[in-house]
Amino acid sequence: MAEEEWSAADVDLTTPNTARIYDYLLGGKDNYAADREVGDRLLEMIPEARTAARENHAFIGRAVRHLAGEGVRQFVDVGAKLPARGNVHEVAAEIAPGSAVVFADGDPVALVHARALLAGARGASVVRIDPRRPDALAAHPEVREHIDFDRPVAVILDRALHFIDDAAEAAAAVGRLHDALAPGSHLVFTHITQDPEPEAGGDVGRLFRPTLSHFWGRTREQIQDLVKPFDLLEPGLVYTAEWRPDPGAAPMPHPERTFTLAGVGRRR
Repeated sequence: MAEEEWSAADVDLTTPNTARIYDYLLGGKDNYAADREVGDRLLEMIPEARTAARENHAFIGRAVRHLAGEGVRQFVDVGAKLPARGNVHEVAAEIAPGSAVVFADGDPVALVHARALLAGARGASVVRIDPRRPDALAAHPEVREHIDFDRPVAVILDRALHFIDDAAEAAAAVGRLHDALAPGSHLVFTHITQDPEPEAGGDVGRLFRPTLSHFWGRTREQIQDLVKPFDLLEPGLVYTAEWRPDPGAAPMPHPERTFTLAGVGRRR
């Protein structure tokens, strides 16, 4: 366990929190009035916000299912969210029981809930890290207790890179992460983009300011540049709903309204 532990007593229920807002948008129950207020105001600005959250969650599930089917047995899930139904450890276990999954975050709210919700879950562990330093994963002693970095690993940066405001810093972190992973490893990522409606970026940023988690939407070209050390699997960098949708699934009429670009990259 981490040297600095968090308990329910450490959780501030009056300050809105991005992990709980995401849970609210997904229809979860691990959220409070302050979170629901921000979530409702976000829905007024962007009516598709709830759909965007669900498509983001569904993309992660499809990506993990694909990689588990390709033989990946180790997953590190980084990002400020609460474990929900269909989370990484559940999806991986459907395809490959016994897969090792580490849920890694620096948000005390996410950690408290994760430890409660994942208690007893076989193969799932919770570790505290700074999600703005994904390149430090391979050297983290607690992560290394569960993950063998000499073998392929799937690192999931779910809505994590857009919290690193400096593009050069974000690109350098991805590059160092790439170099620390074994060949055959993968990067699964999602990143908010303002391309469909750049004029809304300022309003959304101000709305999330009380959460203490500030993010920066980037253009498609800027996101592409961040992940260029990895070889993107087909169909490349696309909106979440467009990445290998389930067979028979009805296409989303306006996938750009998810405001989230996603992809899966392979480390050669």
